[in-house]
Amino acid sequence: MGDKNIRWGIVSTANIGLEKVIPGIQVSATGTAHAIASRDLEKAQAAANDLGIAKAYGSYEELLADPEIDAIYNPLPNHMHVPVTVQAVKAGKHVLCEKPIALNADEARQLLDLPKDRLVAEGFMVRAHPQWLKAREIVRSGALGELKAIQTFFSYYNDDPGNIRNMADIGGGALLDIGCYTMLAGRFFFEAEPERVVSLIDRDPDFGTDRMTSALLDFGNNRHLNFVVSTQLTPYQRIQLVGTKKRLEIVIPFNAPQGEAVQIRLDDGSILGDGSMQSEIIAPCDQYAELVDVFGRAISGDAALPYGVEDAVQNMKILDAIFASADEGGWVSVG
Repeated sequence: MGDKNIRWGIVSTANIGLEKVIPGIQVSATGTAHAIASRDLEKAQAAANDLGIAKAYGSYEELLADPEIDAIYNPLPNHMHVPVTVQAVKAGKHVLCEKPIALNADEARQLLDLPKDRLVAEGFMVRAHPQWLKAREIVRSGALGELKAIQTFFSYYNDDPGNIRNMADIGGGALLDIGCYTMLAGRFFFEAEPERVVSLIDRDPDFGTDRMTSALLDFGNNRHLNFVVSTQLTPYQRIQLVGTKKRLEIVIPFNAPQGEAVQIRLDDGSILGDGSMQSEIIAPCDQYAELVDVFGRAISGDAALPYGVEDAVQNMKILDAIFASADEGGWVSVG
């Protein structure tokens, strides 16, 4: 199979698809945006015209039935991730699904029963960004000494009652929307699984969603990850990887600007106030294109898929435990 061989169908005209993922597909090495569907045909046609997509459909079912489509990108609201992913796989398509892959681990486990000849992955683009890969390379090299503590923060301000992120019944709230990223940093950089978690949740009195969630994850061997995520705080994001010799800071860890250079910073703490900090520039890239190519190469058989359904279920198990800890008021083991 040659370059640009994966033909993608996009289910819905969600902003994340229109603004981030479809442009990523279009500049990727392996894929083309072949079709887009919406329950409103005019919306699909408008998006197709704006983005140069060949086909537009007025229903998801029509798109899934298109024999020319190899892979589906599913950016629907959280409660539709599993049902539509199941439909797509049964229609013979590979599926890259937006995070979180499900509302909980039980729902995610349905994906384990799907045919194994179709690939399903959760759309964590950060794991394909060179800044995350470089940071993990530095951790593995021992330059930080022993990595013992990870601190992550991710917030934005959104109090729109019409926004899906503020609708509790369809999976809104901070933990499922952005806490999945901060949790994932622990799994990625410790290269281990948390044994137990403890958390606090502040819920919006009107929406019922978690508008601020804080958690501490115990990764064993005296390794800790702590995070704060919020849908109603000043926009901010950062990752700190703190070892026994040095600290590594990822400045824009989650929403790295597409096509722009970013930086990571190393500091041995010899001069307080960041006086001993040294920056390393990471060349411009599009992390969505990078993710599309990771998935595309796996579809083509050119490389193994690094993170599949089992990984996605594990993510949901950890998020479930964080919710449970807040409800129960204490430590919860990650089963």
